[in-house]
Amino acid sequence: MANSYDVIVIGAGPAGYVGAIRCAQLGMSVAVIDEYRRKDGEAALGGTCLNVGCIPSKALLDSSEHYHRVQSELAGHGIRVEGTTLDVPQMIKRKDKVVADLTGGIKQLFKANRIEWLQGHGKLLAERQVEFTPHKGKAKTLTTDNVILATGSRPIEIGAAPLDGDRIVDSAGAQEFQEVPKRLGVIGAGVIGLEMGSVWNRLGSKVVLLEAQEEFLSPVDQQVSREARKLFEKQGLDIKLGCRVTGTRKGKTVSVHYEDSEGKQNLQVDRLIVSVGRRPNTDGLSSEDADLLTDERGYVHVNDYCETNIPGVYAVGDVVRGPMLAHKGSEEGVMVAERIAGHAGHVNYETIPWVIYTDPEIAWVGRTESQLKAAGTPYRSGTFGFAATGRARAMDRADGMVKIIAHAETDRILGVHMVGPQTSELIAEATLAMEYEASAEDLARTIHAHPTLSEAVHEAALAVGKRAIHKAN
Repeated sequence: MANSYDVIVIGAGPAGYVGAIRCAQLGMSVAVIDEYRRKDGEAALGGTCLNVGCIPSKALLDSSEHYHRVQSELAGHGIRVEGTTLDVPQMIKRKDKVVADLTGGIKQLFKANRIEWLQGHGKLLAERQVEFTPHKGKAKTLTTDNVILATGSRPIEIGAAPLDGDRIVDSAGAQEFQEVPKRLGVIGAGVIGLEMGSVWNRLGSKVVLLEAQEEFLSPVDQQVSREARKLFEKQGLDIKLGCRVTGTRKGKTVSVHYEDSEGKQNLQVDRLIVSVGRRPNTDGLSSEDADLLTDERGYVHVNDYCETNIPGVYAVGDVVRGPMLAHKGSEEGVMVAERIAGHAGHVNYETIPWVIYTDPEIAWVGRTESQLKAAGTPYRSGTFGFAATGRARAMDRADGMVKIIAHAETDRILGVHMVGPQTSELIAEATLAMEYEASAEDLARTIHAHPTLSEAVHEAALAVGKRAIHKAN
C-alpha cells in the first residue's frame, strides 16, 4: 500500500468502482477504500447493488418467474410438467453464485487497471487527507490530490417494526429466506417492496403490502401506475394504501398493527419485510475539521458536477441529491473522473431511466403528465397497448401499455412511460431519443422490426399525432 495517490475513492459500489476505473483509464493512480463484508465475513466489491440489492433481487425475480411459468402458464403452450418441486435453498445458492461471479469480475477489473483495493473504513480528514482503518489493524493516514465519496445508502429502519434478522427483516434479509412464508407482510409498496413481494408471491406466499402514501407509486405516471396496480392485484398482491404502521408484536406469528382511513387494524403474518426507503450512508464519513457540508438528512451538498464545498473533494451516487439508482451513480462517477482529468464530463439528469423489475415491468424516463400539468407545459400524449402487438401476443405477455408525452408546440418528447413485458430494455430507445431531443414524429418515422415489442413504442409515437395504425384513435 502506497501513502499517496492521485485519487482515493471511498466506497466500491456502482458509483465508486466505476469512477475508480475511469480515473485509472485516464492515467491516474487510484485506491479504493471499502468496508463491505459478505455474510461469511469475506470482503467483496460492488456495494449494496451487487451484493444485497439490484443483482441478487433480479436473480430471485428471474428464478421465481421460471417457477411461476411452470406452475401456471406453460400448460397453455402445450407444455405439461408433472411433479414440479420448489427448492428454495438452491434458489438462494444460485443467487449467491451470480453475485460472487459479478463481484469477482470487479476484482479482476481492479487488477487489470492497477487499482489498489483497501479493505476497511475510510474517513475524509482536513487538507484532503484520508484516514484508512483496515478491518484488522491500525489506522493510517493517506494523502491524495482528489477524493471521491461514494459510500452509498442503507435501509431506513422504523421503531414500529424493529428488525430481528429472522422474522422481521429488511430487503437484504428477504433475499435469504430458506422457505416460502405462508403469509408475508411488506411495509412499503415502492420499488423494493414490490419486487420482493413479487418474488415470494410467485413462489406461493400470500403477500400484503402496507403503503403509507395514499397514491400508489407516486413517482410513476398515474395512468401507468393505475394499470400496474390492477395487474399486480390480479396476480394476488394485496396492496393497501394510506396505512401507518404503529407497532409489531411477535408470538407464533408477527402481529402488525396499523391505522388506515377506517381506523386501527391488525395483520397477522409469518414474516415481515420493512422496505420504507433508504438513507445516505454518511455517518463517520468525515472528521469535524474536514468541514464537509451535509444537510439534515445526511446528504452531501454538491453542485451540478458533484463537487462538494471542499476543493478536490467530490461525492457521487446515493450520498448526493437525485434518485438512488445504480446507473445514475455510475454516470456521476464517470463525470467526476473526467472532470478531474480536465475533460468536460456531464450528466443529463433529465434523461435518467427508472425501472421496477416486476412482471409486468414498469419503466419510465422524463416527465409525468401530472408534472407537466403542474408546470403549465402544453403537451400531447399517445398510448398503445401491448395487446395489439403480435410479438406480445405470441409471448403470452399482452398486458400493459406504452405512453409517450410530447410538447404540444414543438413535438419534443418530454416523457415516456411503460408497463409491460421487457420494458426495462424498451426504455433505452426512449432515453436515447430524449437525449438527442427527438420529437414524437422522429420516433414515429423510425422503422421498427416486425414482430417486436418495440412496435408498441412506435405505435405510441404515432398515437401522439392520432395516427396509430393498429389502434382506433
